[in-house]
Amino acid sequence: MSKAVRAASHAGSWYQANGPKLDKQLGDWLANVNKINENVKAIISPHAGYTYSGRAASHGFINLIPDKFKRIFILGPSHHVYMKNCGLTKMDTFETPIGNLKVDRAILNQLYETGEFSWIDKSVDEDEHSLEMQLPYLSKLIGNKDISIVPVMVGSIGKGNEEKYGAIFAKYFDDPENFFVISSDFCHWGQRFDYTRYNKEDGPIHKSIEVLDKQGMKIIESGNPLEFSKYLSETKNTICGRNPISVMLWTAQLSKTKCKIDSIYYEQSSQCVHSHDSSVSYGVLAFTKL
Repeated sequence: MSKAVRAASHAGSWYQANGPKLDKQLGDWLANVNKINENVKAIISPHAGYTYSGRAASHGFINLIPDKFKRIFILGPSHHVYMKNCGLTKMDTFETPIGNLKVDRAILNQLYETGEFSWIDKSVDEDEHSLEMQLPYLSKLIGNKDISIVPVMVGSIGKGNEEKYGAIFAKYFDDPENFFVISSDFCHWGQRFDYTRYNKEDGPIHKSIEVLDKQGMKIIESGNPLEFSKYLSETKNTICGRNPISVMLWTAQLSKTKCKIDSIYYEQSSQCVHSHDSSVSYGVLAFTKL
C-alpha cells in the first residue's frame, strides 16, 4: 500500500528548495546560538519565510536534543481555512528538501478518537505554512533517528475549548519521549494587517510594538492561560498562533510535568517608524522541565 505524502509545498518560495544549501543555512544558524538548558520540553517558534524568521527560529530549535525524544508534536494555526476544532493530517510522510519526516498515525488516530478533532484534506494541509516552516529544522536535527511527528492544525477554537484541548494533550506532554513545537509569530503591525495600535509614550512605533509583544511574552512566561486570554482581549495583539499558545499553556498547567517558561529571543522583520510601515515580530520561548 503506497504511503500518502505531503509535498514541501513552500520550498522554493518561503525557504530554499535546494537541500544542501538549506542544510548549510540551518547549520550556520544553529552554530551561532547556544542551548539554554538540557531539559527543554517545548518551544514557541516563528513560521515566517526563513529570510525573515529563520535565524530567530534557531534560538528555539538549538534546545531540541533529539536523542531524548521519540515523537514531536507540532501545533500551528490555520491561516486559510476556518475550523472550530483542530485538524489532523491524512498524510503518512511530510517531505522536506533535506529529508522526509514520518507521521505518527497511531497517535493521530488516538487524538481523532477523542471526538474533538477532524481530518483535513491534502490541499488544506499543503496550503498551510505554519506547520511546514518547522519541518526543515526538525529534519536537520532528527537526521536518521527514529523520531515521528504529530502535526496538529489548531483552528479558531474559542476560549472555552483551549482548556479542553490542553487536557487532551497533557498526558502526551507528560510522556518524557514527547517534545512540543508551537508555531506562532507575534505582532503583525500595519495597515495591511488592520492593526496599528501605537503608544507614543513608548517611543517610535517599533519600540511600542516591542513593548506590546514583550508584555505578552512575559504573561506567557507566567504560564497563566487566563491572563494570556485577558491580554489578547485587551490589546487585540495580532499573535497568529494565539490559539496554539493558549492550548500549550493549558497543557503545561494541566500536566504533571512542571515547567519554567523563558523568553529566549525577540526580533522584528523591520523597524516601523511611519504609519504606512509594516512589520511582523518573532518571539521565541522555551518550556523547560523542572
